[in-house]
Amino acid sequence: MEFAGLKAIVTGGASGIGAAAAAMLKERGAAVAVLDLQPEQAAPDHIAIKCDVSDDASVRSAVREAAEAMGGIDIVANNAGIGAQGTIESNDDDEWHKVFDINVLGMVRVSRAALPYLRQSEYAAIVNTCSIAATAGLPQRALYSATKGAVLSLTLSMAADHLHEGIRVNCVNPGTADTPWIGRLLSTAPDPAAERAALEARQPHGRLVSPNEIAAAILYLASPLAGSTTGVDLAVDGGMQALRLRPRASAS
Repeated sequence: MEFAGLKAIVTGGASGIGAAAAAMLKERGAAVAVLDLQPEQAAPDHIAIKCDVSDDASVRSAVREAAEAMGGIDIVANNAGIGAQGTIESNDDDEWHKVFDINVLGMVRVSRAALPYLRQSEYAAIVNTCSIAATAGLPQRALYSATKGAVLSLTLSMAADHLHEGIRVNCVNPGTADTPWIGRLLSTAPDPAAERAALEARQPHGRLVSPNEIAAAILYLASPLAGSTTGVDLAVDGGMQALRLRPRASAS
């Protein structure tokens, strides 16, 4: 198994994309520590540690605990994050600070705390969960998109800074994914079925992206087999960013 003997931490690993990535890493031989605000929801075969990525002391403690429990850290999957809706008028300054603190600075804190362990690894890799929102203008996502644009730029800078230390840094850019957050978003819509259909139609392959599909991309970027892949943003969006398809002909 390609991850046999490697040790991975996954933030936000108790649900959604993070849980899928943690499960897949475990299946392929890695030891996995899930860092989450609700560690009790993590799969029972993972090391589960409570971690608030908005608190540096919490992050440093959790990363240290994970490294001690596993005997090091080879892979960091920075997946913890929160959503936000609206135009630039919709969210006050406190909300802007909060979402940036979690979505961007959270990755900074976790990566910073993990660097001493990654520098000791032969196969060190960091994978940040970014978004299609970093590369395409989406309506009603100003704050969220701004944080993910920052994550994309941060990924490139980190890749340049740490390449000569043997640490690869990449990010995955999911399209709209079938996650608990999207489920909660749909539940508040006046017509959840119509809203879901609109989100599915926005993606060229006509459906939401599954957490397992995103997890598979995270594992590719984290894999020792991808040793020459760094500074890459990998789209997992059904072609939303790159393709410009003709409208489908109506059925006669």
